[in-house]
Amino acid sequence: MASQEQINTAEGKEIFTSYDEVCDSFELMGLQENLLRGIYAYGFEKPSAIQQKGIFPFIKGFDVIQEAPSGTGKKATLCVGILNQLDYDLAENCQAVVLAPTRELAEKIEKVMLSLGCYLGVRGHSCVGGTRVVESQQILSRGVHVVVGTPGRVLEMLRRRYLYPDYVKMYVLYDTDEMMSRGFLGEIYDIFNLLPPKIQVGVFSSTILPPEKLELTRKLMCNPRRILIERDEFAFEDIKIFHVMVEKEEWKFKTLCDLYGSCDINQCAIFVNTGRKVNSLAKKMRNLDLTVSAVARETNMYPNARDVLSIREFSEGFSSVLITTDLLARGIDPQQVSLVINYDLPTQPENYLHCIRQSGGFGRKGVAIIFVTREEDIMFFELQKFYNCVIEELPANLVDLI
Repeated sequence: MASQEQINTAEGKEIFTSYDEVCDSFELMGLQENLLRGIYAYGFEKPSAIQQKGIFPFIKGFDVIQEAPSGTGKKATLCVGILNQLDYDLAENCQAVVLAPTRELAEKIEKVMLSLGCYLGVRGHSCVGGTRVVESQQILSRGVHVVVGTPGRVLEMLRRRYLYPDYVKMYVLYDTDEMMSRGFLGEIYDIFNLLPPKIQVGVFSSTILPPEKLELTRKLMCNPRRILIERDEFAFEDIKIFHVMVEKEEWKFKTLCDLYGSCDINQCAIFVNTGRKVNSLAKKMRNLDLTVSAVARETNMYPNARDVLSIREFSEGFSSVLITTDLLARGIDPQQVSLVINYDLPTQPENYLHCIRQSGGFGRKGVAIIFVTREEDIMFFELQKFYNCVIEELPANLVDLI
């Protein structure tokens, strides 16, 4: 049962109630039968830690704050929570609005939503920047159950009355920490004020929200239940992680070629630290007759049309290699990725987790390899310390692992 411990602000006002109840199988959650079919068809067998704690209070109608590391199953948690509560007889009326900080994440959440709800007949649409407003207008006029989008575009559709809020009963913020850091708080509040007064709110974050950000969410929520999964509460059991020691930086490319020569790699995502290295490595790999998509972003600005095309080519299987900076780690669809390579040690430890999760996503198997030069021994030690794990050296039988 939920803990009754109340967490208070400095003024003594209640922010949230901790929630600790665990439901360790999807069957015990009281989900619709066709939703269960979609969950198992998607490849899930057992709920992750965040799903064991986070789905049940959501489908019971509580406002929730859910904080868990990237790749632990938050997207499926919010999708299951929404899908189980939709009225599918109201296909022409949007009932849930989900916000994400980037176009890539919004489209990724929509894909998960449609996949999990494939036996329910769910209809969804991603309202994101960089697309034609008239196309979204036409889709929304035909009716959808769920809208997933970026704050600016969703707010625009609401203000133009292309998106009618009258039947919306769920408002979900995904990667809330990132949205607040990007300055979307004003749009988040503006959208909330355009929705019906009695509405369920879900806040999902890949980091533990500091008190000042928790306080900001209080304006949107009514006695929310907080589900917190610490970084050391989950393991990478679904992903095999290894390192390769490389004597010198200039020997990394030969090491990469050796990996490609040792086994058949379906799709591979390679993360480097600079845009210049993205372009240099892409040129070398194209010379090996590999189809390569390259995105050399070094800032958090929105992707341009060329970036979007490259990501889509890779996600849809038209290229076998994606080379990019770790800024895109949260936005790549991992379903076909059999191998992730951190060509460089990430500049931030958290980014390593985002990157390696692209080789699986919760419930799927994958292999992640990190290249480490002798000069990076201390950084590599700190990375393992940060995740409280030991990253073993790559064994010779890579072909048996992917």
